[in-house]
Amino acid sequence: MNHSVEFKHIDKYFPGVHALKDISFSAKSGLVYAFLGENGAGKSTLLKILNGDYQPDNGEFNIDGKSCYYSSPKEAIDDGVSVIYQERQIILEMTVAENVFLGQWPCKLGGKVDFDLMNTKTYQIAKQFGLDINPDEKVGSLSIAHQQMVEIMKAVNRNARVFAFDEPTASLSDKEIEILFNIIRQLQAEDKVIFYVSHRMDEISQIAQKVVVFKDGNMVGLVDCEEVTDDDLIRMMVGRPLGAVFTDLSRNEIIGDTVLEVRHLSTNKVDDISFQVRKGEIVGFSGLVGSGRTEIMEALFGLDSVLSGEILLEGKSIQPRSPAHAIDLGLAMVPEDRKIQGILPNISVKGNISISVLKRFLKPLGRVDYSKEDQIARDAIEKFDIKTPDAEKLISQLSGGNQQKTILARWLETHPKVLILDEPTKGIDVGAKSEFYRIICDCAKLGMAVIVISSELPEIIGLCDRIIVVREGTISGEVLRKDATEERVLKYAMIDQEDAEGKIK
Repeated sequence: MNHSVEFKHIDKYFPGVHALKDISFSAKSGLVYAFLGENGAGKSTLLKILNGDYQPDNGEFNIDGKSCYYSSPKEAIDDGVSVIYQERQIILEMTVAENVFLGQWPCKLGGKVDFDLMNTKTYQIAKQFGLDINPDEKVGSLSIAHQQMVEIMKAVNRNARVFAFDEPTASLSDKEIEILFNIIRQLQAEDKVIFYVSHRMDEISQIAQKVVVFKDGNMVGLVDCEEVTDDDLIRMMVGRPLGAVFTDLSRNEIIGDTVLEVRHLSTNKVDDISFQVRKGEIVGFSGLVGSGRTEIMEALFGLDSVLSGEILLEGKSIQPRSPAHAIDLGLAMVPEDRKIQGILPNISVKGNISISVLKRFLKPLGRVDYSKEDQIARDAIEKFDIKTPDAEKLISQLSGGNQQKTILARWLETHPKVLILDEPTKGIDVGAKSEFYRIICDCAKLGMAVIVISSELPEIIGLCDRIIVVREGTISGEVLRKDATEERVLKYAMIDQEDAEGKIK
């Protein structure tokens, strides 16, 4: 039986964000539709509407000509829609068969679960896809790849008519990816509607027939894979102007000697990382979510163990054992998730600023010199223009931008030699972003070596002196600001390193 999905004028709003804007297109069974776009372009948001995690604010979608509205993922599953996410939705303590039949265990007369039937049907599904998976085995003992296959088997057992895969190959080897692709091709032959979200251009050309390109919540176009090149697709994803905010910045023009040098650093998450950052320089780290950008910085900041390699600060080898040790050495890091890793929500603005430098206020016998603490807080609030009625206000009651300014003020009080900023403008408004760019440039003028991680290409290109691109745990390229374009950076982020140089002109 042929199936179809049609999206009609879908809009989705979140506080301060128009995440999807008038999305309309149709998809039919027997084809694979790849969703392509930068981080935050709207791809996963549309899948979550299809899956019942979100509901559209405007518009509707039809499956097989029937209007659908799901208030929960269960309703979507019951109607034949299955979305396979990176985060597997399985119970590790249960067997493969128990997971495949989750929520619909068959029973014999008398109400006992028919485990034999479950195991037999699970074996048949595994055999259909050529999977060497034992129905009796606990899912927790399987590889990540096989755990993902169990998710697919579960959807097949429910006779889903619509399958969606959200970055399914992020943790798979090449051999495992080929197994997944074979399964997708079988589903395609069975006339299922298939959506496939990926940042990897080579995968899209292998598995998809159609590509839906998203940009800033808009659907830029729906194109045939055979009629476009990688360059065409990347051009559809980029092209927005950087804006005057970056051209008006007062930049540091005096770049000094190397402050931080990393030589062949490897951890369990990144491999053979080498780079330098000089005094007064702003170096950007770009790459797709999960590429390893943050993981590199966590190793530098003592949050992850270094397996091999060397970190040098002002020419001296260091081994940060913990964040506290890293701070003592002269490093500071503003984390990506300010609510979980940044602010201390139940204490004041003053307390959040001063906590990193409490040693300065201690009198004999460990008493606190509150007058010094008050002065530091007042100076920081004025310097960073933190909008708060007073220093005693709970930080959780401030806006996101003012919380971020407070965290930055905290770390700058330590007078770091190296300042690491992970997604410093995430979730804050345009006006606050401009202030942050000014502050970052001021830090460089003071002689700090500044590292900025950002998923926003205009930000990373407009702000940084150099851009280092990370792909799958390794450095795939480096670009000077004068040579940087969104297209060039995206190619390093999305195309195999051995192919990238030949394709970047």
